[in-house]
Amino acid sequence: MHSIYEKDLDLNLLRVFVVVAEAGSVTEAASRLYLTQPAVSAALRRLTSAVGAPLFVRAGRGLALTTRGQRLFASAKPHLQALVEAAVSPAAFDTKTNERTVRLGLSDANETWLLPPLLRLLAEEAPRMRLIVVPVQFRTIAEALSSSAVDLAVTVADELPADTRRLTLYTGGFVCLFDPRHARPGKQLTLERYLAHEHVIVSYNGDLRGIVEDMHGVQRRVRVSVPTFHSIGALVEGSALLATVPAVVAREIISLRPNLRTAAVPLPLGGAPMELLWRSTVEDDEAIRFMRELVVRVAKTAEGPGKPGARG
Repeated sequence: MHSIYEKDLDLNLLRVFVVVAEAGSVTEAASRLYLTQPAVSAALRRLTSAVGAPLFVRAGRGLALTTRGQRLFASAKPHLQALVEAAVSPAAFDTKTNERTVRLGLSDANETWLLPPLLRLLAEEAPRMRLIVVPVQFRTIAEALSSSAVDLAVTVADELPADTRRLTLYTGGFVCLFDPRHARPGKQLTLERYLAHEHVIVSYNGDLRGIVEDMHGVQRRVRVSVPTFHSIGALVEGSALLATVPAVVAREIISLRPNLRTAAVPLPLGGAPMELLWRSTVEDDEAIRFMRELVVRVAKTAEGPGKPGARG
């Protein structure tokens, strides 16, 4: 492959050559190429020198190809045509036949509400496309995008590379998840009762601090810290533990564990929006654009997904 680039040959000369061969004269070729006749003649001389053999001979008032010229014309024309078509007429994206594999970064708060309906849409509209789901969160998403470990992602994010495209999917809040058969938060969960209970938290740092500690400087009675939201339902059910989780997480957990309930968190937590993220370098990638559109459709049809948080 490197030898191709080592050859001192201007590929524009081949374009001039093909047009001259088709026109049969320098004058007509110059008109088609919007060049002067001397410029076309100079291009032919340069190409003849590079090839090392005559490409045309005089034939009356025009030019005729030599045997070497005929061979070059037969080889060059289809390749030039293919290059032009590739540049100005890219292949149409067909969702029914496309076999792309897209790498989707997801924070764990999004897998349950997003993946099942997304896969159903794929099965219906793009049955040959596949997904690789990569775990990301607000601390890792910048590197995942920069290194192309993911093609697009859905997560909370702070500062990102300048060429990152961002689209807010939704904004919600946190709730307190509990098992009313064991926990006793009362009719209204007060801050005193909240702090008196033991808690399970999600920490990506592997410590005993969550969003409550970081935002309000109070320390809950943390019984266990886990790295993802996946086990929260199992840990809360049958225990007196409280879990402060994004509303979207609580909704999905309760759909599987109907004995559990939620209460308002007695502290203002605010939060960042959940965003769909991708790099500008894949802005025109039709497969990734299609996947983005599917994610947006799922988010719009979800029943009040709420705001996922980085930690609970």
